[in-house]
Amino acid sequence: MRVHLVDGTYELFRHHFAVPSHVTGDGREVAATRGVVGSVLNMVEEGATHLGVATDHVIESFRNDLWAGYKTGEGVDPTLLAQFPLVEEALVAAGFVVWPMVEYEADDALSAAAALAAADERVEQVLICTPDKDLGQCVGGKVVQLDRRRRTVLDADGVRAKFGIEPASIPDYLALVGDSADGFPGLPGWGARSAAAVLDRWHHLEAVPATAVDWGVDVRAAGRLAVTLRDHLDLALLFRRIATLERDAPVADDVDELEWRGPTDGFEALCDALDAPALARRAEALAAARAGEG
Repeated sequence: MRVHLVDGTYELFRHHFAVPSHVTGDGREVAATRGVVGSVLNMVEEGATHLGVATDHVIESFRNDLWAGYKTGEGVDPTLLAQFPLVEEALVAAGFVVWPMVEYEADDALSAAAALAAADERVEQVLICTPDKDLGQCVGGKVVQLDRRRRTVLDADGVRAKFGIEPASIPDYLALVGDSADGFPGLPGWGARSAAAVLDRWHHLEAVPATAVDWGVDVRAAGRLAVTLRDHLDLALLFRRIATLERDAPVADDVDELEWRGPTDGFEALCDALDAPALARRAEALAAARAGEG
């Protein structure tokens, strides 16, 4: 069994900027929603059987209480924001399990679901479907990261090749270099090369020696970086807390819940409201084919 875990927020943003606008008769912009539902159905057409989709029901989370500059919905296109609940409704109607996050974030749900699926002995592989670098911390063993658009897969060796560190060090890495998409800056002077070199040797922030002469790695301006880390260690640890994904986010209780069994009775009407009757026909055909296989 393979389990696919989809970053619904990423997919919604991606389709919003990739597909032409479509406004329904009642004035709603629905193009991104139609694109996401079609994309997830395409996964079923390609053989996916067990799927879960995580979304940010609201963009803000508990992390906004930890750091004032953390990302918010400010500046996001209102026509995109309005589709967050719509895409959740459409995916549920299509028969998919959806985890709409409020206190947590979609990334937390993906992390929690990946841990759940990987612990099931029946599961051979868990594919976290997003290019988001935060999810690299979940990679290892059965768990890989799939960039569906580029059709690339990152396993633990892939994460090491891309970032120069072990997957478990990704939160420490982001604490040092920052994450502009999430709204925290990292520490002054620290960049990708210096962070990777030091964390490849020491793995986690609190293990890094206080003085650069004890680092055992060749890093430019190491002395200055060591002082910065020593003086701002509490801030770095806060950023690492922000970058660390929560495995207790509320998701499924069992992998069996993720099996796609076809659309609900209301999916056809919803597709009509989206001006997308072809989506309903695709889902019904897939369900019929799955039933025939059974």
